[in-house]
Amino acid sequence: MSSTSRILCSRLRERIMSAEQAAELISPGANVGMSGFTGAGYPKAVPAALAERIRHHNAAGGKPFRINVWTGASTAPELDGALAEVDGIEMRLPFQSDPICRGRINSGTMEYVDYHLSEVSQYAWSGFLGKMDIALIEVAGIREDGSLIPSSSVGNNKTWIEQADRIILEVNAQQNAKLEGMHDIYYGTALPPNRKPIMLTHPADRIGEAYLHCPVDKVIAVVETSAADRNSPFKAPDATSRRIAEHILEFFQREIEIGRLPKELLPIQSGVGNIPNAVLEGLDAGPFKNLTAFTEVIQDGMLKMLKSGTLGVASATAFSLSPDGIREFDENIDLYRDKIILRQQDISNHPELARRLGIIAMNGLIEADIYGNVNSTHIMGSRMMNGIGGSGDFARNGYLSIFVSPSTAKDGAISSIVPMVSHVDHTEHDVKIIVTEQGLADLRGLSPRQRAHAIINNCAHPDFRERLLDYFNRACASGRGMHTPHLLDEALSWHQRYETEGRM
Repeated sequence: MSSTSRILCSRLRERIMSAEQAAELISPGANVGMSGFTGAGYPKAVPAALAERIRHHNAAGGKPFRINVWTGASTAPELDGALAEVDGIEMRLPFQSDPICRGRINSGTMEYVDYHLSEVSQYAWSGFLGKMDIALIEVAGIREDGSLIPSSSVGNNKTWIEQADRIILEVNAQQNAKLEGMHDIYYGTALPPNRKPIMLTHPADRIGEAYLHCPVDKVIAVVETSAADRNSPFKAPDATSRRIAEHILEFFQREIEIGRLPKELLPIQSGVGNIPNAVLEGLDAGPFKNLTAFTEVIQDGMLKMLKSGTLGVASATAFSLSPDGIREFDENIDLYRDKIILRQQDISNHPELARRLGIIAMNGLIEADIYGNVNSTHIMGSRMMNGIGGSGDFARNGYLSIFVSPSTAKDGAISSIVPMVSHVDHTEHDVKIIVTEQGLADLRGLSPRQRAHAIINNCAHPDFRERLLDYFNRACASGRGMHTPHLLDEALSWHQRYETEGRM
């Protein structure tokens, strides 16, 4: 099916133009809201054309051409990478994973605002981010009345379309036409004091509409594309990932036996990556049936669970599939259509919904300290990796907040368990479970000193365990305070040692 056959609104067919022509409509300094979430549903053509325009403009001298880029989450090299490479981004929010962007952020040549994903829409509506000039949105099709069929992610698209003065649409013929009807766009949000309860009590509930409302008069360009989403292959689970998964599955079984979890568990939320996929693979191989997911992204592991019946329904805001996962989805989309719901991210990540549904949140960490504080964003305290994403939305509000990581990094040079984290994203108050391949520390109901013993003894690598115990014992003996004992002159010495010697 061609892109043109997906543009059914006659008024918008008149606005079809090339990506280069559409890129000319974006001015220097503009705030541009772009679709895209974890490499799905992002615009493919206009950002590349805009990057080429910026390259030529800057080569000619004069005032640099830069824009501010707002998205749902991470996108792909064709968007973030292309614009960052030509130094075309002044400020970026709310999450990224592009290496060129990361380099510019950490060199101080790109401003970056790292937000909880559930809050971005509220910030935009409240005016904290300034006025949005243009929304650049990929869709799977345009209906006769101008309403839009969302593509493989929803993200912040509803808010961007409502906030923007002008809209550019990319209609992507490679997005499966059978995505139509899979989305649930909720139009009942409001700012305080006009908010009302969100009537969603189960991940399978539909509370909105299948289409995005789009004022035809605001659309200034329609660009036809035919390009696949960025599909990053996942590595097969290694021994470390499998061991972490085993610890989590054993924990779930114990919680079921005790009676703290039902046999079908509670709705699961899973971050993106090889360890989460290993956990999903373990769940699929276990005794579980009719589980539910209320999460941000649907990964390969969730497709397998939906197909096998381990997972009954998955609610998310985007896909994050490997090339094999995309093929599986396209070939069996009729099976998945009734089991997958894609919502905007201020609903998929909504804190009140996470609290009410009792989410089991599983996310990664860069480092955790002996008291349970977690750093999930910064390397050695200063260098941004990707961003907090949605982990905070679920960790603080979920029934269980589980953070996972191998116990070491850089071939054993770095311990993931340290005396004090170099940056805090999730405080000890929000972290209930920490898991490495060494073991699982259940921190619920424990005081800080009890947490320290549980984390060191269960999660730290043997190469670092005795040194952590030594630090903790000396801190306890220092007389500085026994609630959360620290040696302030040594607390970050492990990070300083790595910076100077290359090993903690």
